[in-house]
Amino acid sequence: MTQKTTTKFGIYGGQFIPETLMPAIEELTAGYENYKTDPECTAELARYLADFAGRPTPLYHAKRLSNAYGVKIYIKREDLVHGGAHKLNNTIGQGLLAKNMGKTRIIAETGAGQHGTAVAMVGANLGIETVIYMGAVDMERQRMNVYRMQLLGAKVVPVESGSKTLKDATNEALRDWVATVENTYYIIGSVVGPYPYPVIVRDFQTVVGNEAKEQIMRAEGRLPDSIVACVGGGSNAIGAFYPFLNDADVSLFAVEAGGSNLLVTEKTAYHSASLCTGELGSLHGAMSKILQNKYGQILESSSIAAGLDYAGVGPELAYLADIGRINPRNVSDDETLDAFFELSKLEGIIPALESAHAVAYVKKAAESGELGDLVVINLSGRGDKDVYSVAKREGL
Repeated sequence: MTQKTTTKFGIYGGQFIPETLMPAIEELTAGYENYKTDPECTAELARYLADFAGRPTPLYHAKRLSNAYGVKIYIKREDLVHGGAHKLNNTIGQGLLAKNMGKTRIIAETGAGQHGTAVAMVGANLGIETVIYMGAVDMERQRMNVYRMQLLGAKVVPVESGSKTLKDATNEALRDWVATVENTYYIIGSVVGPYPYPVIVRDFQTVVGNEAKEQIMRAEGRLPDSIVACVGGGSNAIGAFYPFLNDADVSLFAVEAGGSNLLVTEKTAYHSASLCTGELGSLHGAMSKILQNKYGQILESSSIAAGLDYAGVGPELAYLADIGRINPRNVSDDETLDAFFELSKLEGIIPALESAHAVAYVKKAAESGELGDLVVINLSGRGDKDVYSVAKREGL
């Protein structure tokens, strides 16, 4: 199931970008090829992942949740990575790559703020000027992460265009990069964008699945029946799934944001379920499954979780869905909130709303037997950032 070196995954992926960006993409491709084969670079990355990020993260047997849902559940604790999410796995890698390429400035987009915070952490640690683009709507619902980025020395730029969320922040970051490619490295936060970004981000995130594979074998003496992960752009999911792609007996469930319902109007999609309902189209430099109207215009997505509020999905995940290797699913905002409260009360772990989507699907599917007897949930982030917005929603 391993992909050959190519710019595309079946009909998805590619490089749908302005000619002005091609030199930067070619420079990045060459830079990454050199970086990933340099023993000194890979050793430096390993040191940062251990000493700065705090890897490996535990694989935790959630006994009370298992009893409640009727299947044996292990939770991959990416919420325990420094900064509170899996995002640092990728930003450390790309930050060191930027330094290796001689870049003096890094930029990024962020939705929930976890990627932006992880970029700001790396920028501070490496002493590199850092600028983060964030939609004004997301800035309001993720105030704590905005302050964390500013505390770390990053400049946070509010984006007031469009839906004022992740899609629009990405647009602004791309505009910045076009104008400053000589000294700027753009750290994309998910497995989206033009090649080689989907491969770079995937490679840096596979540490999640590689660890989980070793840990579940030690704990149970066998591989899990299922792995469940939430999907927006898809970096935590592909990181958890990729090392298991050749293990045909392991089912892979990609859980998207079903939002308040699954109705679509000409202007707005009341969900972010691109794998489940998207159609072939181009978004942010690559072909993938995207939410669009009959004229090909991108719809405004909707999710209670800012990090899943994206109108597309990574091209490799779109390809894996087409060939049947991953199983796209979705859960509603209400189901997600129920899981958010349940995991908190049963295990003492407050999940990010993004990750709570995966927990919600395990609850929903466990009774049908679809998941098998042994399940791993990739808990991509912690919920500190969401406590304020959930409390506000609950009227507290």
